[in-house]
Amino acid sequence: MKEVILAAAYWLHLTATVVWIGGIFFILFIAIPSARQVLGGEAGKLIAEISRRFTPLVNYSIILLIVTGLALTGLNKQFMGIGNFGNNWTLTLTLKHLLVLGMIVIHFYRGLMLAPKIARTESVAGKTSLQKFSLNLVRVNFCLGMLVLLLGGITSVL
Repeated sequence: MKEVILAAAYWLHLTATVVWIGGIFFILFIAIPSARQVLGGEAGKLIAEISRRFTPLVNYSIILLIVTGLALTGLNKQFMGIGNFGNNWTLTLTLKHLLVLGMIVIHFYRGLMLAPKIARTESVAGKTSLQKFSLNLVRVNFCLGMLVLLLGGITSVL
């Protein structure tokens, strides 16, 4: 029975990861360039709608990642307890969790603070500047996500 729970937790964890990081990949490398090419100056409206629909999926993914991550960590034989860095697996996992925490902070900052600020900004230059900053934060989250995936691979072989 433990194996079934472990397999389900891995599956949910990986699915949530694919939704979040895969979604960022899609937005950055497919949706934004395509929208700009086809819609030009109206691309922002399409990207805003995509973001509006994607954000709740990311929020659910974050919840799943936290719950399944705690379960998977607790069930791993190499886990030596919180604050006990007695092996490379625990050190690598801690770094991975710190990067995920950074991603979560960026995600909620963009959605809860930056997006309303962009909506309230009336000047075109100010709005454009904030939108570029927001897009750069998405890029940072993508890079952090790729590092998280690398560290996940490293923990699987330690």
